Amino acid sequence: MYKCYSRFETGATPVLRSNRLAILMGVGLWLGFGFSLRADFHVAPTGNDANAGSKAKPFATLEAARDAARREISRTTKRKPFTIWLHGGDYVRTNALELAAQDSGTPNAPIVWRAYKDERVRLLGGRTLTGFQPVSDPTVLSRLDESARGHVVQINLRALGITDYGEMKSRGFGRPTAVSHCELFFDHRPMTLARWPNEGEFTKIAGYPAGQKDEHGGQLGPLTNGFFYSGDRPRRWQNTSDLWAHGYWAYDWANSYEKIASIDLDQRLVKTLPPNGHYGFRKDQRIYFLNVLEELDQPGEWFLDRKTGMLYFWPPALNSELGTRNSETLLSLLNQPLLKLTGVSNVTFRGLTLEATRANAVEIKGGASNRIAGSLIRNIGDSGVVISGGFGHGVEACDIFDTGDGGVDLNGGDRQTLTPGGHFVENCHFQRQGRWSKCYVAAIHMAGVGMRASHNLIHDHPHCAILYWGNDHLMEFNEIHHIALETGDVGAIYTGRDYTFRGNKIRHNFIHHTGGVGMGSMGVYMDDCVSGTEVFGNVFYKVHWAMFIGGGRDHRVENNPFVDCDPAVRMDGRGLDKSPVWHGMVDDTMRKRLADVPLELYRARYPEMKSLDAHYGPPG
Repeated sequence: MYKCYSRFETGATPVLRSNRLAILMGVGLWLGFGFSLRADFHVAPTGNDANAGSKAKPFATLEAARDAARREISRTTKRKPFTIWLHGGDYVRTNALELAAQDSGTPNAPIVWRAYKDERVRLLGGRTLTGFQPVSDPTVLSRLDESARGHVVQINLRALGITDYGEMKSRGFGRPTAVSHCELFFDHRPMTLARWPNEGEFTKIAGYPAGQKDEHGGQLGPLTNGFFYSGDRPRRWQNTSDLWAHGYWAYDWANSYEKIASIDLDQRLVKTLPPNGHYGFRKDQRIYFLNVLEELDQPGEWFLDRKTGMLYFWPPALNSELGTRNSETLLSLLNQPLLKLTGVSNVTFRGLTLEATRANAVEIKGGASNRIAGSLIRNIGDSGVVISGGFGHGVEACDIFDTGDGGVDLNGGDRQTLTPGGHFVENCHFQRQGRWSKCYVAAIHMAGVGMRASHNLIHDHPHCAILYWGNDHLMEFNEIHHIALETGDVGAIYTGRDYTFRGNKIRHNFIHHTGGVGMGSMGVYMDDCVSGTEVFGNVFYKVHWAMFIGGGRDHRVENNPFVDCDPAVRMDGRGLDKSPVWHGMVDDTMRKRLADVPLELYRARYPEMKSLDAHYGPPG
């Protein structure tokens, strides 16, 4: 029921369909039906753009194949399906492959870009690094921990012609999406920018110079005043000009990365640059510092001296000869998507590996019925696939691993008319999203009307697995486990704070073994009075607060087995709470969101909304 197919299990269908179509077209031509012969194109890293693009004489670049396809499309009004075959190897990208409306297929004549005979085809936004040498500079060695000195190797990026390293920027909860700085990957996994404490550990805010009340009556330190830390570890750090801190500054569901403005070693006081953080600094909240050469003290860590271009790295594995690695070492460089489709329809990319861009891997805007299928998307600075507008785009049978932000982001439909967008994510495997932004960068995010997430496997995530806003979404037959590994007060499937989010169905999912810190995590979390969700036939196993209804109304929670959950269903009446934080949310925020939609349409589609009239009055 919850099986997720690998990216090659679905790979044969288009080939078989294409062969049948080629036979039919040939027969049609022989019979005088006027069909054109199918014209496929081939691309290979060893090809030449001066070639004809045949199998024997392939193009070298994706752009040459795109332009040849454009000419083929414009040459005749008798559209025919065709395939652009990509032969095995790396296609190093220094810019996005951009497709526009003239690159579209039709429903009966789609265009497919795909790996030839399932050969390994990689669109690569980075550069493989070779030639690491032992560190010999006495000044650098003195800054390294003694245990690291015989293990850390170096490579001069400037000598390789690499000078654009990107910029570290404030990222996280409430921050705009930002193209990542360059990152290092080894054996197809992201390495850790040198930090203290080490991966999986945190230090804590020890206090702050002066306090203020938060909205719940607790104590917070103003962001501009800085925070205190414990111990004397920072005394080891010789250069803090590009030092950053990551923290859950006030709450376990709101993180950010902030650049350090100053450290007072005697007062143990840290001040950050604007925007400083979120809400304020709360004592005992978790933080760590990163981008510190002196903290390169364990395998898998690295540091880049941006002034000299020297990259230092402690590889997880070495052969007997120092500097010769068993696995590929890769630096991400591209600051654009690998694939960018604008106004494109009926185009499929199948069987590819998309890797090592600092931006989103794929962006689709407008158009209809495009597919990203049977592909591996990994080691991405931002999100895997971002779909904005259009109708009926799908991501199917893909593996999406190690993204800095989310996995697949679906935006579509019209909430003013309740017209569905029809985008979907199906049979995909998501693992380790949210490497940088952590919070609210779900494996699957849906916003708008009429999206579907089905038969996906999602695990090893710091926050929520499926996040949705809007109406008439369907989430079914997904397996979700080991989420909320670094955060608290979060749900595996989450939405909140809008009475008009109606018609959503969460059914037949398997949610188990969730994590959580502080308040812990929930299986399905209907937060802050969101209403009108159907939760049917899901299996919850070893989930804290398996089904949590935070206020709201008109939910249906039926036929869900709960096993070893604490508790199975929990609910509260925060919408009736007279304290300022809750009263303001219901009286102000929720009232405004009701005003944002055409209420007569919504009341006709979702009759239960009429029960709000007792509190807000009838529309008009």
